[in-house]
Amino acid sequence: MDRLLILGAGGYGKTVAEAAEQSGAFGEIAFLDDAAPGVLGKCEEYAAFAGRFSHAYAAFGNNALRAVWLDRLEQAGFALPVIVHPRAYVSPSAQMSPGAVVLALAAVGASAVLERGVIVNMGAIVDHDARVEACAHIAPGAIVKASVHVDPQIKLESGTVAVRPE
Repeated sequence: MDRLLILGAGGYGKTVAEAAEQSGAFGEIAFLDDAAPGVLGKCEEYAAFAGRFSHAYAAFGNNALRAVWLDRLEQAGFALPVIVHPRAYVSPSAQMSPGAVVLALAAVGASAVLERGVIVNMGAIVDHDARVEACAHIAPGAIVKASVHVDPQIKLESGTVAVRPE
């Protein structure tokens, strides 16, 4: 079974680990973190774990930082996982790129596109035909309406409703 290495053992890292665990896709999930106790090592030591872990994810809320680390992880030979919490809904026609995460109670509609490293956080909605570009973050409860385009590394805060310009 696949193994997942998560960089960042903070709140978002724990949330990703729980979603990954509940998805049943990984036999082992472990952390690297520069400050947290009880982890395998520091984030900069990631390359040493490339043979042991098939997948790795940079669980950093900072979108630009997450983008940089996802590049590093791929270059080191890790696969970037697609993580969908079992209590989220993702349409069968939606497209999800490596490193995309959809958390509990979130919904991703028909023909929506989530690019690399996108976070659709708890309770967020990405409606049909929307496109969320690389390393954007749709915060808890935010809504991306139909056919809306979200630029790379943007964070839509909780309660935001992104609509198409008229």
